[in-house]
Amino acid sequence: MKRPFRLLVCALLIPLLGGCVNDGATYQIDGSRDHVLSLIREQPYFWDKKVELTLVVSRMPACMRRHPLGAATENTRVEVWQVPSGAYIIKAGKRMFATETQTCESWARVDGEPEGGMGELRGTFRVKGGELTFVKEVADAADAAQ
Repeated sequence: MKRPFRLLVCALLIPLLGGCVNDGATYQIDGSRDHVLSLIREQPYFWDKKVELTLVVSRMPACMRRHPLGAATENTRVEVWQVPSGAYIIKAGKRMFATETQTCESWARVDGEPEGGMGELRGTFRVKGGELTFVKEVADAADAAQ
C-alpha cells in the first residue's frame, strides 16, 4: 500500500516542477564554439520569484570559468559590451561586471560607467518566447548582410 501512495505523491508533484527555470544561451565570440560567453539561469523552486544568473567565460582549450552575476528576475536582460582592450563588460540590470577571455579568471564588479566608456555593444541575453537567447547587436548594414 505504501508504494502506490508514493507514486501518487510523486505524480502530483511533477507539475509543480514545471515552473522552474534552468536554461542558458551562448554568445559565440568570433563565430567560434570554442570561444564563448554563456549565460545560465537557474530557479530551483517554482515559488521563488528570482533566478540565479551565472556567466561562463570560455576559450577552449585554454580556460573556462563560472562567475556569479547574482539574483535577478526571470526576464532580466544581460548586455555584453566589449571594450577596446578586448575585455568584456557584462551589464545585468543595474549591476556591471568586467571579465576577459585570455585566462577567464578576471572578474570584478564595476561601479559606474568605466573610464573610456562601455565600448561596443555585442548583444543582449534576453527571454524570447519563454526561452533565453542571445540577440546579436547589428552595427551597420554590412554586418546585417552576414
